[in-house]
Amino acid sequence: MNKRVGFIGCGKMAQAMIAGMIKSEILLQNEMIASAKTSNTITEVQKKYGIQITESNIEVAQFSTYLFLAVKPTLYSEIIKEIKDFVVDDTIIITIAAGIDLAFIEEQFGKKVKVVRSMPNTPSLVGEGMSAICHNEHVTEEELKDVITLFDSFGKCELVSESIMDSIPAISGSSPAYVYMLIEALADGGVRQGIDREQAYHLAAQAVLGAAKMVLETGVHPGELKDQVCTPGGATIEAVAALEENGFRHSILAAMEACTEKAVSLKK
Repeated sequence: MNKRVGFIGCGKMAQAMIAGMIKSEILLQNEMIASAKTSNTITEVQKKYGIQITESNIEVAQFSTYLFLAVKPTLYSEIIKEIKDFVVDDTIIITIAAGIDLAFIEEQFGKKVKVVRSMPNTPSLVGEGMSAICHNEHVTEEELKDVITLFDSFGKCELVSESIMDSIPAISGSSPAYVYMLIEALADGGVRQGIDREQAYHLAAQAVLGAAKMVLETGVHPGELKDQVCTPGGATIEAVAALEENGFRHSILAAMEACTEKAVSLKK
């Protein structure tokens, strides 16, 4: 893939994506550049990933054929105002912030611009990211294939309609946080019952990983897989009943609603 990729902003999400791209060997390190505000981040990223890194957003904009805007939603207008006169016409602008839609980016640039809206997640760091993307009409089929290749390099990528993009943070963008809480709670329960802390984390995390792979690789409905674990009169069905009595499903649904409401509010 003979492309130059740049990141304006180099926080945790950007670093997860950079790490995933490097590990996949889809790009050489000299084909990537990122900007950061602080000298600590610049030093850390240079040491970890060996890519070019600078304090200049304009330098990143001039370098990139695929330009990721990896900053907080509130900074998009400021960043675009700074770089818009230095972005060449064929550059693909890729957003990763919740609530930033395609029309907003086009409006801020004030000209025809190729835009991809995305919502990745932090497991990209270990090559198991889940990203959703959509794009405007100026992105060609060939360019879209290259974008998908970039995202597939650090996990899986789904092409979706922009009409559902505000719902993506709740189901895949933010949901790793819910899963980490589940793993932590399982480990706490294990420690409570006498299992060593580190061993409890390992047992819980591997169980979650295995369950996820069962869903993805067997194609069997999650409810059916759950039923397969619940033997009549057994321990698992007692655990499932306790989860239902304490609002397990409802708490997940409520969390997703709160996440989506916040994502939508970021547009205002």
